Amino acid sequence: MDGSRTKVELFAAIRRDSRTEKLSIHELSRRYGVHRRLVREALTSPWPAPRKPMPPRPSVVDPYKHLIDAILRADLDSPRKQRHTAKRVFDRLVDEHGMDNVSYGRARDYIRRRKPEIWVEEGRGPPSVFIPQTHRPGEEAEVDFGDVYITLDGVRTLCYLFVFRLSFSGKAVHHVSASQGQEAFFEGHVHAFHVLGGIPRGKVRYDNLTSAVARVPGFTRARVETDRWTAFRSAFLRVGVVEMHGGFAETLTGTPQGGVAPRCWPTSISPFWTGISRGSGTPR
Repeated sequence: MDGSRTKVELFAAIRRDSRTEKLSIHELSRRYGVHRRLVREALTSPWPAPRKPMPPRPSVVDPYKHLIDAILRADLDSPRKQRHTAKRVFDRLVDEHGMDNVSYGRARDYIRRRKPEIWVEEGRGPPSVFIPQTHRPGEEAEVDFGDVYITLDGVRTLCYLFVFRLSFSGKAVHHVSASQGQEAFFEGHVHAFHVLGGIPRGKVRYDNLTSAVARVPGFTRARVETDRWTAFRSAFLRVGVVEMHGGFAETLTGTPQGGVAPRCWPTSISPFWTGISRGSGTPR
């Protein structure tokens, strides 16, 4: 078998020669230097069967796993300050059970992996899961407004970068201003709407920006918007662009993508943000 050929390519070649040259299994085995069993497998399916998983290797920790699990389960009902550390568990196994053939590192690794599993098994904590986000074209966007340092006329200068990013395509529009006031916040929106040709049909999510949020009542998800922000939203609703919601998120998951790291040294802000405000990607 050619070492540079993948197994999928080998299967494809065997199937091709069997179909075009009508070669037998024995002839195909000799041509490609493989076992007849592999030839039969290739003729059965174009995709190789996955390798069988190797059986787990025995570990020196195995005889003590039930003891470690018992200690960790007992810790569930103990005060936080009285729970066992990995070092304390290891010391107890050595002192009480004569464990002298297991290093601290192996015991620590097992405890680190097993502790969150026990919490989940006993219903004390959520399992570790990944939930992918999905977005429909033109439905949602995210806004962030934060610090950015630029080299302005040879001087490192603090400015403020407004980012309006469409969630589906990642198309982002940027606007740099000299202040982080409410006027600059509104100006960033208007610039983004102009570049994109409209606004999302669903929600625009914010990170509790003070330019839009007056206060957060207690420990709730409710937000009291500023009067000027409410009037700003209402103005765009009246002109019939597209409906816009004041959808505030308690925390914005991640920094908006599609950002830029411009490498230029302007003498004023205007040419700087003009150069980066075009965004990237296709508006969707």
